[in-house]
Amino acid sequence: MPIESESGNAAISQTDVIEFLADADNYPGVDIVQRIDTHAAVVFLAGSRAYKIKRQVVYPFLDFSTLEKRRLVCENEIKVNQDNAPQIYNKVIPITVETDGSLKIDGTGKVVEWAVRMVRFDENLTLDRVIENGPFPDELIDALALEMVGAHGRAPLREAGSWIADLRRYLDQNGEAFARHVDLFSIDQAEWLNKASIDAYDNIKPLLEARGCAGLVCLCHGDAHLGNIVLIDGKPVLFDALEFDDVIATADVLYDLSFLLMDLWEHGHIYEANRIFNRYLVEARNPDHYQGLATLPFFLMLRAAIRAKVSASRLEFCASEERSAITADAKAYFIAAGKFMNETRPRLFVLGGLSGSGKTTVAARIAAKIGRAPGAVILRSDVMRKELFGVDEKQRLPSKAYSASAHEMVYDHLYKVAGQILKAGQSVIVDAVFALEYERIAIEKTGRILGIEFTGLWLDAPIEILIDRVEKRLNDASDANREVVKKQQKLDIGDMSWHQIDASGRLRQSLDQVLNFVE
Repeated sequence: MPIESESGNAAISQTDVIEFLADADNYPGVDIVQRIDTHAAVVFLAGSRAYKIKRQVVYPFLDFSTLEKRRLVCENEIKVNQDNAPQIYNKVIPITVETDGSLKIDGTGKVVEWAVRMVRFDENLTLDRVIENGPFPDELIDALALEMVGAHGRAPLREAGSWIADLRRYLDQNGEAFARHVDLFSIDQAEWLNKASIDAYDNIKPLLEARGCAGLVCLCHGDAHLGNIVLIDGKPVLFDALEFDDVIATADVLYDLSFLLMDLWEHGHIYEANRIFNRYLVEARNPDHYQGLATLPFFLMLRAAIRAKVSASRLEFCASEERSAITADAKAYFIAAGKFMNETRPRLFVLGGLSGSGKTTVAARIAAKIGRAPGAVILRSDVMRKELFGVDEKQRLPSKAYSASAHEMVYDHLYKVAGQILKAGQSVIVDAVFALEYERIAIEKTGRILGIEFTGLWLDAPIEILIDRVEKRLNDASDANREVVKKQQKLDIGDMSWHQIDASGRLRQSLDQVLNFVE
């Protein structure tokens, strides 16, 4: 299709521009150009630079039909990525026809296309590729969660009403897209998913409105999946934010986070998804998120459904050798969307035991396996204590923070927050000592009142092992030391009705025992 230049010259087609940008001879000192095609853009990797143009296409969710619209969206791409990835995004440049009829990058002739010029990074360091080489280390997961919290903290606040209304339209658009691709998506499953999605939307709409009033709807990244996060100098950097429509990029921060969680979960990286989920909640320190967890099944479903729809749309432009993989992606995301909507009863899982018994390590390893995606929320008394006292979780607290009244305050808060999360439908793991019988009775009552399945485990090990473990801890939220363990050892734990776990051996041995109660 011919594209309109600023002078009205329609002799140059976008295909001509694409062929020009794909030719290494048009870049000084470049031997090869790598081309990346998506449903809405084409990226050319040339030497130390990357150039991205918008396809001349129209979809229900975007319109790049004119040169001016493509210029504006290129400029917005620079704008929306500046906060998260200023080291990548450079400027918008023209592709021009010069007086001799040749095309030129950043020329002075008649403009026939616009491109976003970027600094090229190592494509092998996008997180979708990094994770192919093995699980993320915990340090990277925690940094990623912190990056998401930071991005949301920087994001401008937006009015929620329009976004909430748009969510309903997304459901209709998804239904229409699934109906157009009956070769990819089961008709019966699509009809069920459409009805379940609408019912879920109606149920959470008042909650979405409340979260909007609480300032939790922002102009977010909008497209934060693994392929749009790259390691630069060892740190995760969000790039390629959704640029074509600020309305679509406007979202509840949990919906923005859900894309990353969905992407990890759907690809089988459930530990990573759960740890990011839990670290996000800890770092955000926003109690409104506990009730907000009721939105997660809908958010995860919608992210997967849109991914299925977009993957299907890519088939129109992809190379023949890519069709099989893209088709498989579309089908897998569609199936995942349905699974996210399946009802799963929450569970209350409690790990008690003296300091050093391994509760925290075990909790982290089992959380992804409990309840609905992305697994259980871990409530750790040590972390909650630091939050209640307004300090960083690794900052040591004075002795008064461990007084009887402070201890009671922390446990009361644990019961309260656990109840809020369970009411929202998410499972909970509580990680605390629970050395006193009335504390164990109180947490069991929290679950019983809500009709929630309760599992209480007591991890036990000899005192010399407990002391050795706490003294080897580094950069941890717990302030426990040798003296604390000795003091705990003298407590009368009363009648122990919880299942007892021998935690004196290696982690694998403790996990094997605990997993009998998980699965």
